[in-house]
Amino acid sequence: MHYINRYLEKVVKQTSKEYPVVLVTGPRQVGKTTMLQKLMEGSNRNYVTLDDLDARQMAKTDPELFLQYYKTPILIDEVQYAPELFTYIKIAVDKSHKPGEFWLTGSQVFKLMRGVSESLAGRVAVLSMPSLSQGEIYGGLNAPFALEKDQLLKRCKKSKQTDIEGIFSRILKGGMPAIVSGLNSNSQIFYSSYINTYIERDIKMLAGDIDSLNFMRFMVSVAARCGQMVNYSDIARDADIDYKLAKSWLGILEISGIIFNLYPYSNNSIKRLVKKPKLYFYDTGLVCFLTKWSSVDTLQSGALSGAILENYVIAEIKKSYMNCGIEPYMYYFRNKDLKEIDLILEYDGALHPIEIKKSANPHFDIAKSFKILDGASVSRGNGAIVCMKDNLMPIDRENFSIPVWGV
Repeated sequence: MHYINRYLEKVVKQTSKEYPVVLVTGPRQVGKTTMLQKLMEGSNRNYVTLDDLDARQMAKTDPELFLQYYKTPILIDEVQYAPELFTYIKIAVDKSHKPGEFWLTGSQVFKLMRGVSESLAGRVAVLSMPSLSQGEIYGGLNAPFALEKDQLLKRCKKSKQTDIEGIFSRILKGGMPAIVSGLNSNSQIFYSSYINTYIERDIKMLAGDIDSLNFMRFMVSVAARCGQMVNYSDIARDADIDYKLAKSWLGILEISGIIFNLYPYSNNSIKRLVKKPKLYFYDTGLVCFLTKWSSVDTLQSGALSGAILENYVIAEIKKSYMNCGIEPYMYYFRNKDLKEIDLILEYDGALHPIEIKKSANPHFDIAKSFKILDGASVSRGNGAIVCMKDNLMPIDRENFSIPVWGV
């Protein structure tokens, strides 16, 4: 298995010079530990994982002894299993004031954040790590996605060009390091065991003793609705569970870094009709497994192809920010006339509208719909149509046509 360099490495190195504690969160098997162990090479940093039951027992019952036994600087893996450690880590860093003394990983963001906010506020840099981005796998620009001409030119120059078949091949493969690096050649077996581990370890810890088959049915129901507005009743009906449970379980998928919500944009100048978020998966390989697409051809021509393409583009844009340690301001727009914009990025005091199309020749009149945002109190910046065109092209002075591979 060859190591794939991660964009987040740069942020870990920087924050380790500024904060005593660096916490990397994200779902299982996205490569958190592998990255940090790679960065540890040649240093005197120690390593312990709380997957080891003896180490976990000591961390929970005698955290003070644990920190005496495992000397700093240290990487503590799966720290969510012993939130008792946080108070003692605080005491240790307040004594020593050494930057980068503790590196922590965890795959349950909610439990971690609660412990962190109570004990380590101001002492910890919290970084979120998703599965591999298109840029990390195929080459690209390590910078937050932005719609300025110079940056788009740089991004497309560094990115690996491909056709529609290549894009859907990337979507089907997803970004889990074990599959991308070739460690696991059969994605069906990988995702099946991944979900089993996720349910048995993470879900049962967060939601108590649940029925594994019920939860699997629920995940399939959610995946079939990627890129759609959240409808708890429909998800509950398909999964044969009640509304309240569907809402709770959807929260758990978000907490554990499997899905994220995109909320509708609104301000006082533009009234919105919809209040529901749209849901997306961080990893399209997982969506394809859950919705049973097993080949590029069937995926590309399937009923969900447009929604999964939209999911892919929006997840890639979100990852470009996460990999720089930045939380993006991302929204969608829909008004009472059902006029919709797939994605709005807000940065540098402007709104940047983006439409996503499966077509190689989308109608450029689509960009005219961006004028809906002119009533907002925030100015409108450059916009884009992300589509299957071969190259980056200007549509007019304010808008671009961007190939999916250049995102």
